[in-house]
Amino acid sequence: MTNAATRVAINTGGGDAPGLNAVIHGAVYAARGLGWQIFGIRDGYDGFLEPQNYPDGGLIELRRSTVREISHLGGTILGTTNRGNPFCRPTRQPDGTIKEVDRSDELIEHFRRNRLDALIAVGGDGSLSIAHKLQKKGVCVIGVPKTIDNDLESTILTFGFNTAVSFATECIDRLHSTALSHQRVIVVEVMGRNAGWIALHSGLAARADAILIPEIPYEIEKVAAHLRRKHREGKPYSIVVVAEGAKPVGGDVTVRSHEVGRADRLGGIGETVAAQLQELTGKESRCVVLGHLLRGGSPTAIDRILGLTFGAAAIDALLKGMDGVMVALNPPRIDFVPIQDAIAKLKLVPVHSEFVLVSRALDISFGDAD
Repeated sequence: MTNAATRVAINTGGGDAPGLNAVIHGAVYAARGLGWQIFGIRDGYDGFLEPQNYPDGGLIELRRSTVREISHLGGTILGTTNRGNPFCRPTRQPDGTIKEVDRSDELIEHFRRNRLDALIAVGGDGSLSIAHKLQKKGVCVIGVPKTIDNDLESTILTFGFNTAVSFATECIDRLHSTALSHQRVIVVEVMGRNAGWIALHSGLAARADAILIPEIPYEIEKVAAHLRRKHREGKPYSIVVVAEGAKPVGGDVTVRSHEVGRADRLGGIGETVAAQLQELTGKESRCVVLGHLLRGGSPTAIDRILGLTFGAAAIDALLKGMDGVMVALNPPRIDFVPIQDAIAKLKLVPVHSEFVLVSRALDISFGDAD
């Protein structure tokens, strides 16, 4: 690619995360500094697959003036979706049924028609898996890791995680006083899907009494026994942090709904745990689900810096002629790793990690021992 001919597209896919706008800001400023053109695709790939739904045709040119004041904002100015997989896109058939159709060739045709040279795909494991497939079909792709769950391999940190943990910690801090006032057990359910990073970090930071994460299957009787002991020792209330993907020994995750074209929607484990603990401890119990509150709001300084850096680094990767790589944080360096390696497996909490060991030393239960 030559500088004069370079036309780059950027899109944001999957769930939103604080720091997405910072990535867009960083990429646009870096690209424009090289004299390149950069365009934003609306709502993941919907801007190309359903252009008739957008007054601007689903593709907008991004200038420095467009993004000058967005890096501190939550959400994404381009929009996003977690139902936009072009390789298995739910499509209504003439008989009214919904069928998953591969529309990737149509997407690539739109890419070529707009004379785009490369795609910066900002997303989590699902979005990056799609990007990897597009790259194998001939699209030049640079991936940027985005997930509040912090569950992507090959990068120490993903933007959005720090903001989510900070807000979850603030919420749990507030719940200590109301739990004490009523001498209740309060269960706080947080996002994270199959990884317990948010639950572990926020639960440790806010000094929960128990933390239940997917990586350590729990026994509710052991959680209850732990809380009863602490009650006997003089603490009249309890805080339990539960990751949405936590599961009991021999059980499975709690699924709130199944939808065509997207991963199962997890949720509901908090209510179950609260009801069980009320019966087993005799303490009135309540459940608070933080849910999408963790995705919203302004990114922390760490997530702004990480987003800006990742966005600019993606342009740098294109400048160096790279393709099929993901930007990764490997302090003190920014690395570029093959996307296929980054999505090969989820980054889960090691059961003997330092933070788990510290939590146990601070008398926090994981439900596997009292």
